[in-house]
Amino acid sequence: MRITGLRMGRISVPLKKPFKTALRSVESVEDVIVELSTDSGEVGYGEAPPTGVITGDTTGAIVGAIGDHIAKAVVGMDVDELEEIMSRIDGAVVHNTSAKAAVDIAVYDLFGRLRGAPLYKLWGGYRKEIVTDITISANDPETMARDSAEAVALGYRTLKIKLGKDPARDIERIKLIRERIGHEVEIRVDANQGWRPKEAVRLIRRMEDAGLSLELVEQPVPAHDLEGLKHVTDNVSVPVMADESAFSPRDALKIMQSRAADIVNIKLMKAGGLHNALRICSIAEVSGVECMIGCMLEAKVSVTAAVHLAAAKKVITKVDLDGPVLCREDPIDGGAVFAESLVRPNEAPGLGITGIRGVRWL
Repeated sequence: MRITGLRMGRISVPLKKPFKTALRSVESVEDVIVELSTDSGEVGYGEAPPTGVITGDTTGAIVGAIGDHIAKAVVGMDVDELEEIMSRIDGAVVHNTSAKAAVDIAVYDLFGRLRGAPLYKLWGGYRKEIVTDITISANDPETMARDSAEAVALGYRTLKIKLGKDPARDIERIKLIRERIGHEVEIRVDANQGWRPKEAVRLIRRMEDAGLSLELVEQPVPAHDLEGLKHVTDNVSVPVMADESAFSPRDALKIMQSRAADIVNIKLMKAGGLHNALRICSIAEVSGVECMIGCMLEAKVSVTAAVHLAAAKKVITKVDLDGPVLCREDPIDGGAVFAESLVRPNEAPGLGITGIRGVRWL
C-alpha cells in the first residue's frame, strides 16, 4: 500500500457551550483535516486543531507545514515503512507538532487498515472501553456549579474544573461545586499555568484543608517552570500532573526522572502524533509513572486516535477525551463511539472512520 497523495480541508463544528480556560475562550472547533490516498484505494484520516496559545500552531501554520514540508516527506512511501515514515515526518520541519500529528494519525490509520485490525489491538488491546471525564469551563462560581450538576446528571463521575483565571475566587468555585455535586464524584483541577508556585501551594493546601477531595491538580504553574512544578509537587498531598510542560518524549523523561510531577498528560497535538505518544507510554512504564490521555478542543478524528491509544495501554490510567461530546454535532462517520462518559473504539481496521461531512477542501 503506497501513499499516492495528500489533501487538506477545514471543518467547523459549533460547541454546545463556550469553552473557557485561563488561556482562551472558544465557541467552535475549527480544525484542519488531512486525507491520505493510496494506490490500493484506501484512505487514511488525520486532524489538527489550531491551538496557538498552547502549541503555537495556527491554521495557516498547520496548512503551510503540511503542504510545504510534511507532504513531500510521506507521499510515495509504502505504509509498511512505518518507522522511516515517522522519521521523515519528524525531520520535515522543526516544531509544528499539531501538523505532524495530523499526518502521523492518518498514516497510522492506513497502517491499521493494511493490517486489517483496529489500532488498539495492534498496540496491546488492554481494554475495550474507557471512561472519560468532562470539562467544566472557567466561569463565575454559580455557573460552574450549575454546569457541574448538569454533567453529573448526565452520568459523569469525574469532572475536570478549569481554574487559574481568577485565583482569588478559585477556592470559592471548588467549594460551591463540591457542595452542589457531593463527594461521590471525582474533581480534577486544571489551572492551565495560571498560578505561581508558592501561590499554587497555598491554594492547594487550602483546598486540602477544606476537605474538597481533589483527585489531582493539572499544570498549576507556567510550562517552562519545572523547578516551580516540582516545588508544588513536593509540597502538597494532592497528585500533580504535568500537561503543557510535557510535549516530547524528552520532556516527559526529564519530568519523570526529576519527579517534577506525579502524572504526565499525553496529548497527540503536543507529542507530534501517535508515534511519540507510544514512546512516552514506554518511558512511563519503565519509570513507574501513570499517564493521562488528553486532547485539545478537537473533533472526533484525532480524538479517536487517542481513544485507541487509551484502550491499548495499561499505563494510561486517566482519560480526558471529552472534545466530541462538547460539540453540538458530529460530522465524522465511524470512529470511536461516545455515550457521554463511556467511550469505546470502533472494531473496524485502523481508526474505523468511513467519511467526514462538511469538509471545505483546500
